[in-house]
Amino acid sequence: MNMTRTAAQILVDQLVIQGVNRVFCVPGESFLAVLDALYDSGIQIVTCRHEGGAAMMAEAYGKLTRRPGVLFCSRGPGATNASSGLHVAIQDSTPMIMFIGQNPRHVMTREGFQEVDYRLMFATQAKAVLQLEDAARTAEYVTRAFQLAISGRPGPVVIPLPEDMLADHATCMDGKPAVAPQSGPTPTAVTQVRDAIARARQPIVMLGGSGWTQEAVAAFRSFAEASNLPVCASFRRQDLLDNTSPSYIGEIGLGVNPKLAARVKNADLLLVIGARLGEIGTNGYTIMQAPCPAQRLIHIYPAGDDIGHVYQPDMAVVSNPAEFVHSLVANGPVSGTWAGYRKAARMEFEDWTAPRTSPGSIQMCEIMGWIDTHLPADTIYTNGAGNFSVWLHRFHRYRYFGTQVAPICGSMGYGVPAALAAAFAKPQSTVICIAGDGDFQMTGTELATAAAHGLKIRILILNNGMLGTIRMHQERHYPGRVSATDLSAGNPDFTAFSKAYGAYAERVETTQDFAAAFGRADAHNGPAVLEIMIDPEALTPALTLTQTREQALSFG
Repeated sequence: MNMTRTAAQILVDQLVIQGVNRVFCVPGESFLAVLDALYDSGIQIVTCRHEGGAAMMAEAYGKLTRRPGVLFCSRGPGATNASSGLHVAIQDSTPMIMFIGQNPRHVMTREGFQEVDYRLMFATQAKAVLQLEDAARTAEYVTRAFQLAISGRPGPVVIPLPEDMLADHATCMDGKPAVAPQSGPTPTAVTQVRDAIARARQPIVMLGGSGWTQEAVAAFRSFAEASNLPVCASFRRQDLLDNTSPSYIGEIGLGVNPKLAARVKNADLLLVIGARLGEIGTNGYTIMQAPCPAQRLIHIYPAGDDIGHVYQPDMAVVSNPAEFVHSLVANGPVSGTWAGYRKAARMEFEDWTAPRTSPGSIQMCEIMGWIDTHLPADTIYTNGAGNFSVWLHRFHRYRYFGTQVAPICGSMGYGVPAALAAAFAKPQSTVICIAGDGDFQMTGTELATAAAHGLKIRILILNNGMLGTIRMHQERHYPGRVSATDLSAGNPDFTAFSKAYGAYAERVETTQDFAAAFGRADAHNGPAVLEIMIDPEALTPALTLTQTREQALSFG
């Protein structure tokens, strides 16, 4: 289309061309022209209750659809609130576009009302910040943003939109749908990787990052099992290999199995496919020595600038992980002498994730076992950040790609908006959010958004009356000196809170009561919340709160 339109209309026309079917926002007067253009576009507007929740929904939607999630927010406080979701997108390598209603051009640089220079503010939190000041370049900027978001290492792009510019008329051509550049490996590189695997005695493959497909995940599983390879996942990427596979040996993340960490340290070959090798995914940069690991390191990653950022690989391949996998498996499995090594590592994983008893009337291992047995294997699980998430990550078996939606950046409050995004993106899927009492209160008002759209999400609030992760570290470093980490005095009645938003809600105080309560919650045609009362002593699966304190005191 090459006709005169407002910048707002051009922008919305580009969203349609890019296949956008849904945007998330908290509306603001600074982009009313865009809201009006969206009115007849066929694009659904999801009005959220807080910009942080809206941004996390957009990010999670991008994770699930592998196309940029789209957020609109207002300037100043709105964009500042939304920055939490932008941070998730950059650290999790998720394609996302953040449109910000900006001050009118004639007041810029005067520190106008709610004015922020987003090119400075978000310089390290986005792949690019493209402030659009010329209506005639609207299609160019939006097309560029979508292309950037999905190219190389995926990530977010920010576009501030001066309010007055959106009403300007311009004549310009429309863009085309963005397509990620192909970045597969060379045949020589694939041969070298296969040869390195074959020569290894104790190889370990680590999977992570974004850019995967269902087909690539399935192809890699067949290859790994046929080759008898031991495979671990990087932090919160456990759904890249069916956890019941004999090749799966665990996750390198927070609270890593010490035996898995030792195996990675002692491996003679570490083949990393898609993972960035960040702090948590390397157990605090301890599984390898920087800058030159003792292990032979082969790093497959879609962005060349990130390779060697901390660890200098012996071999590096710039490639989308899915394209690399398809090339790797094309010539069949690789033979080696590591079958016993793989079997021993798998047994260590099964020992590490075996159910255990914790203090109190609620046994989360039993509840997770019930969930795994009774819910569909392709159920999508979301969570935010906190010690509560260990019950999910350690004791649940992820079976299918796209069933783990969790923040690598460790953002509290992520689980609820991510659950909404999952219900929008995959309306036929069962969606379960696991949240803590502190975690839930970060974004719990998005229950209103879930109720408004009739989303059948199920939220389990694990209520121990504290900020468990911080309390754990507090007891380790300042035993017995409880400061700021107790929530019990101010926590609401979560069942009453949830019912006020139109959700079904029930409190569960014993393990035996969970199954029936979940059945009643699941029968509700809308959002449902179960508040599960966790004994504060059940701080971690390994140590109780008292044991954590006593251990710290014994060390002096």
